[in-house]
Amino acid sequence: MNALTRELWFLVRDKAVCFWLLLSLICASSSIYFGMLEVQAQQRTIAELQQADETEQQVMAAKYQEWGMTAYYTFHLTYAPPSGFAFVALGQRDVQPWKHRVRMLALEGQIYEADTQNPDFALLGRFDYAFVVAILLPLFVIFLLYDLRASERINGRFELIDSIDHHVWLTRASLRVALLILSFLLPLWGVSLMQSVAFLTIVLASLIVIGYALIWALIVTLCARRFANVNHHCLSVLVAVWFALAIVIPGGLKVGVDSVISVPDTGELLMTQREAVNDAWDLPVAQTMEPFIERHPQWAAYTQMDSTFEWKWYYAFQQVGDQVAEPLLLAYRDGRKQRDELASLLSWLAPPAKVERLFQALAQTDMNAYIDYENQIRSFHHDLRQYYYPKVFKELEYSQSELNKRPKFVEGYN
Repeated sequence: MNALTRELWFLVRDKAVCFWLLLSLICASSSIYFGMLEVQAQQRTIAELQQADETEQQVMAAKYQEWGMTAYYTFHLTYAPPSGFAFVALGQRDVQPWKHRVRMLALEGQIYEADTQNPDFALLGRFDYAFVVAILLPLFVIFLLYDLRASERINGRFELIDSIDHHVWLTRASLRVALLILSFLLPLWGVSLMQSVAFLTIVLASLIVIGYALIWALIVTLCARRFANVNHHCLSVLVAVWFALAIVIPGGLKVGVDSVISVPDTGELLMTQREAVNDAWDLPVAQTMEPFIERHPQWAAYTQMDSTFEWKWYYAFQQVGDQVAEPLLLAYRDGRKQRDELASLLSWLAPPAKVERLFQALAQTDMNAYIDYENQIRSFHHDLRQYYYPKVFKELEYSQSELNKRPKFVEGYN
């Protein structure tokens, strides 16, 4: 305990160490603060859109007294609210849309024509907690430990200190790393408790920070022993290692994964669907209805048309547009999953990338969460079609009370 008290006293008097510890606390706190601001902004946006969506649907219901017209003009809000832990890692929410307004038209074009963030900006990464831990924490470990012994050698005190207490270096390093870890964990614990984050999630996030800091402490210690007398060489090597693991290798892995696993372009998917829908206007009704009836044989007896345009024909070829694009959609969905799985496996070669992925998984902002949201949209849109098809094919009389039974999207729709 005396040795620990002594080292704590020396640490307090070391301005450089205090500076790095204070800076780490500021970075961790500010990243969580900015993450909270973004999450709160997304929550406000969703709440405002929900209110506007409800008002708009009421207006459309009163304005159009026909099932086909109501289905065509009514938009339906879908959304993926941020999890309680999303302030730590925004992940895919920063580059993929987390809200859509869909209609009873061909769906895939509505999903993939949505607005997204600037992809060039996305490459830089958002200044969130996961980024600070993955990228900046190693630098703090390096600056705190790289000259732990070398500086004492330069000052001529190494032999004296080592003779008094041979374990002083372990104590000094452990104290610095422990305080650094605390500077990262205290803001996380405080905000997580305020947000009522699950205890297990807090524990797992804490273990990620602790384990990651200890790995880098080991790397720095090994390098410091190798360059015991030349601390600037040690620093150069450690910065080079950090640059390779944090920047070069993750970038190379992404390029490699993208080249190994090909994925159809969303523009190709969009054009395939649009062409199928647009071409249907010039095709015979029977030719349009045939692929639709293959999937929906229950409406085969209601395909007769008495005019050049009927809503059942219109919504049928909208459905066929999705069916034509389905092979590309499945290839795109499976390709993204394969890319994500391979990238997750290879990220063990680049610990910073792995740490960010682990935080995104805990925050439910990874690729799996985004694909799950897409599937929720498709499930909702399927139910919407099943609600309207009997009305437009059987040409049922419009009813406000029946309209109130229309599916409504809710969080986690299934």
